[in-house]
Amino acid sequence: MTRGYFGIGIVNIKSECNYGTLFRSAFSFGARFIFLTGKRFEKQSSDTTRSEKHLPLFRFQDIDDLLMHIPYNCQPVCVELKPYSRDIVDFCHPERAIYILGQEDGSLPDSLCERYPTVQIPGTFCLNVSVAGSIVMYDRISKARK
Repeated sequence: MTRGYFGIGIVNIKSECNYGTLFRSAFSFGARFIFLTGKRFEKQSSDTTRSEKHLPLFRFQDIDDLLMHIPYNCQPVCVELKPYSRDIVDFCHPERAIYILGQEDGSLPDSLCERYPTVQIPGTFCLNVSVAGSIVMYDRISKARK
């Protein structure tokens, strides 16, 4: 995209290697910032780019803390398997977005997903959180090139 930006992160992640992989992908796909909630950041061997040296990394206590600090005019987008989730194939990504992914062994709360656009990847019932986030970022940049 020539205009806008996006950030991506995970709420209450269980496995640190997943955020290392997600943050490496975020750096590669052009994210402008990354975040975590509820987990202390530690360097991960899966993040060979050391993304925290290149991208602002924000750490929030919980979802409410995250939502209070979203950049002005930036649209939250939940990535979650819910009955009302929209297929990402037909999703038009906002110019300024923050992609919020849930933990590996749980899901984002309905109160969050009902408030903001929620997308899912077709044909899946369960993907690794870092893989799902990487697919969402690829979808964003591939649609921007059309």
